[in-house]
Amino acid sequence: MENVYIGLGSNLADPRRQVESGLRALAALPQSRLLRRSRLYRSAPWGRLDQPEFVNAVALIETTLPPRALLEELLAIERRAGRERDATRWGPRVLDLDILVYADQILDEPGLHLPHPHLYQRAFALAPLTEIAPTLLVPGLGQIGILLAQIDTTVCQPLESAVTAAE
Repeated sequence: MENVYIGLGSNLADPRRQVESGLRALAALPQSRLLRRSRLYRSAPWGRLDQPEFVNAVALIETTLPPRALLEELLAIERRAGRERDATRWGPRVLDLDILVYADQILDEPGLHLPHPHLYQRAFALAPLTEIAPTLLVPGLGQIGILLAQIDTTVCQPLESAVTAAE
C-alpha cells in the first residue's frame, strides 16, 4: 500500500457538493482506502482569472493501484461528475482530481508527472496538504511547510473551522 495525496477542486455546479462527492468517490476506489481529508478551502482561480472562485480540498488515500491506473480511475470519476476535457488549460471545471504526491515517486511521463508539476506554486493545494500532512517531504521539492511559506496564501482560505477525519 502506498500513501497518495489527491487534490480536489471545483468551481461549477455547486462546487462544495462536487468536492464532497469527489471525496466519497475516492473512498470507493478499488484497492484503496481514504485515510484523511482536509477542510474545504475557498480559492482564487489560478492560471486564468476570468472565472468563479474554486472550492478545494486534499485527501490522503492508501492504495495498491499503480500511478497510471490510479490516474485512470480519477479521470473516470471526473467524467461521471460531468467534466468534459478540452484543450482549455486552467479553466472552469465541475470536478478536478489531481495526484499531488504518490509516495516517494518522481515520474515524468506523457500525461503523468509526479509530484504534480505546479504543486509548489499553488496555495489551494499546499494549504490543505499541509493541514493533513504537516511534515510531508515532497519528492524532489522538500518539506511541505517550507514550500507553503514561499507563496501567497491569502488567495486560499478555509471554509470550515475543523478538520473532518475520513470515515
